Amino acid sequence: MSGADETLRSWTATQTVSAVASGETKALEVAYAALQSIETLNPKVNAFTDILSERALLEARAVDDALADGRTLPLAGVPYAVKNLYDVEGLTTRAGAKINRENPPASADATLVRKLKEAGAVLVGATHMGEYAYDFTGESAHDGICRNPHDLGRMTGGSSSGSGASLAAGMVPLAMGSDTNGSIRVPASFCGLFGLKPTYGRLSRAGTYPFVGSLDHLGPLTRSAEDLALIFDVLQGPDPADPAQASHPQIETHAHLDQGIDQLRIAVAGGYFRDKALPEALNATDLVAKALGANLEIDIPEAARARAAAYVITAAEGSSLHLQRIRERPQDFDPETRDRFLAGTMVPAVWLQQAQRFRSWFRDLFRKIFEKVDILLAPATPFPALASGTKTFTINGETMPARPNIGLFTQPISYIGLPAVTVPIWLQGARLPIGVQVIAPAWREDLALRVAHHLEVTGVARAPVADLAG
Repeated sequence: MSGADETLRSWTATQTVSAVASGETKALEVAYAALQSIETLNPKVNAFTDILSERALLEARAVDDALADGRTLPLAGVPYAVKNLYDVEGLTTRAGAKINRENPPASADATLVRKLKEAGAVLVGATHMGEYAYDFTGESAHDGICRNPHDLGRMTGGSSSGSGASLAAGMVPLAMGSDTNGSIRVPASFCGLFGLKPTYGRLSRAGTYPFVGSLDHLGPLTRSAEDLALIFDVLQGPDPADPAQASHPQIETHAHLDQGIDQLRIAVAGGYFRDKALPEALNATDLVAKALGANLEIDIPEAARARAAAYVITAAEGSSLHLQRIRERPQDFDPETRDRFLAGTMVPAVWLQQAQRFRSWFRDLFRKIFEKVDILLAPATPFPALASGTKTFTINGETMPARPNIGLFTQPISYIGLPAVTVPIWLQGARLPIGVQVIAPAWREDLALRVAHHLEVTGVARAPVADLAG
C-alpha cells in the first residue's frame, strides 16, 4: 500500500468525517484506499466474506456530490463493514451458514444500513461470522478461521468475528455487529476495540437475521469511543418494522462526551466477576478502576445463575428457530453449532419458564444497585485472545469448553438488556489487548460512553491498528 493509503488506514471515523467534510480529501479517495486495504490485508485475516466495490464507489461519489451541493452529512465518507446477518440490497444474507447461501439476495437494506447510508457512510463489504451467530471463537466450518490481526495465531472472538478483525487490521474505521450474549463485546476484547451493546430495544433490528429474539442486540465497533457516540446518535430512532424496539426517547451522546466523570459514582463488579477471571482480566479491570477513582466493589449475587438462565433461553429459543433445518439438512450445519442446537431442543419447558421468571428478579437487583452507583466495571472476557483451535480453558481448576464459555462475563449483562461499552486495555508489556465492560443503567448509554471517552483521552484505553507488515 502507498504511504497515503497507510495514513487513511489509521484514521478513525471522526478523523475521516473531518477530512472529507473539510475538503482535505474526497470520499471517493477514502473508499479506494479502504478497498485497497481489504485487497491487501483480507487474505491474511479472512475478515470479509463479501466485498462490495461497486456499491462503495457509487456511495462515495454520491457523498462527494452531496457535499458539493452544500449538504451536511454526519458520517461523510466513513467506510464501514457489516456482519453478514445484516440485509444488504442485492446480497444474500448468509448469517454465517451454508444453508442460507441458497437464499435469494436481500431486496432492501436493513434499517441500520439505510441509516448509515443516509448519514454519508460508505459500505465496503460484509464480514465473517459464526454460524447463525452461535459462536464466541471466530472459527467457521464454512468460511474458515477469522484471524486476530494483533496475532494471526489467535482468535478474534465471535460471533462478530470479521467485524472485529476488519477494524483491528485497519481496513475500515467502523463495523457493525450483533450481540446476543456478547458477540460485540468479545471481539472488542480480543481484538482491542471499542464496542457498544446498547440497551435492549434501543436500536432497530429490522432487516437482520435473528438468533434469540429476547436477547438480540445490534451495535457498532470502532477504534475510538468518540466514534461510538457519533455513530450511535445516527443509528437511533423509531422503526415500526421492529416490533421489539422500545418507544423510548432518543438521547444525544456525542455532544456530551466532554462532561467528564466527576459526578459519576463508579464501582467494580465483584464476586462472580472476579472469581472467574484470570490475572490479565483482573489487572485490566483494576487499572480502569484506579484511573476512574472507583474504590467501591459490589458483589453481584446470583450472577452465575443469571448466566445459566441466559444460556437456557439461548438454547431453547435459538434451537426452535432452526429445528426444521436441522431435521432436513443436519449435514449442512457446522457440527458444533448443530449439536448445540440439538441440545437446545431438549431443554424442558419448565426450565425456560424459570429462566424468564428469574430474569425479572435479576433486573430488579440491578435497578437497586444503580440507585447507589451510576456505572459498574467488569471484565469483558476472562482472558485475552486464546490460540486458534483451543477447545477448552481452565479457571480455578474448572475446565470448560471454549466455544460456549468465553462469554462468561457478557451473558449476565445481555440477559437483562443493559447497555455496555467495552474499552480496550493494553497492560504494560502485554502482547495482546483485553477488554473491560463499562456497564450503565438501562437507556443511559450516554454515561457509559462518557466514561469510555474519558479513558481514551487520558490514554488508559486505546485501540491501535495492528501491524500486519510482516
